[in-house]
Amino acid sequence: MYGKYPYICRKIIDMEAITIKNNSARFDTRLPKEQKNYFEKAAQIGGFRNLTAFILSAASEKAKDIITEKEKIIASRRDSEIFFNAILRQTKPNYKLQKAINEYKQAIVK
Repeated sequence: MYGKYPYICRKIIDMEAITIKNNSARFDTRLPKEQKNYFEKAAQIGGFRNLTAFILSAASEKAKDIITEKEKIIASRRDSEIFFNAILRQTKPNYKLQKAINEYKQAIVK
């Protein structure tokens, strides 16, 4: 099964298992049996490998939606602040804007 050097192969496999284990975290939860059965049915119908795969997929999708929505709100607030500051803050037009205004006025007069 392990080839010519079974001890070395087993050690490599054991080290891989340890590496995988050290890079993962555990999440435990208790839920009503009816809810577990309901989730298992959805996982089976959805073609998921098991309940864990279904739960991780659903939780990841929901987390992505929540984070995306929150980032939109933050960006929207920032954009609003920039827009209203630009309107409410009275500043003199710079050279390029003055030049553009003059060119526009000359184009209209002709």
